Amino acid sequence: MALISIFPKAEPKPDNASDVFPMPGDNARAESVQRLQIGLAGLGMMVLLIGLAQVVYDRAQMSEAETVPAAAATVAPKEAEPVQSDPLAEAGVVPDLPSEPVSQPTQEPAIMPEQGNAQRP
Repeated sequence: MALISIFPKAEPKPDNASDVFPMPGDNARAESVQRLQIGLAGLGMMVLLIGLAQVVYDRAQMSEAETVPAAAATVAPKEAEPVQSDPLAEAGVVPDLPSEPVSQPTQEPAIMPEQGNAQRP
């Protein structure tokens, strides 16, 4: 019966350990130069982007200054008669009301019992 191990077997170390595990600092100068180049390129791109935005903004300001405002009307508008609209009447919810008020018939005042001129049936 063979035993299966869950732990990997230890391999012997090679004679040249620097090939397997590179020492830090071997490429330190090359990496720092590359990081410096990337940083300077980023700064240059930001300066160009800000310059482009400034040019666009200046052109928009010049264009705004040169435009003619909307021309005013040369003819005075006619004064329209005030239209009284009744949206409920137009929708058919309420009947149309007459334009002139209808006079109400006058009613004689009611006879009060204190006056004493009421007739008994």
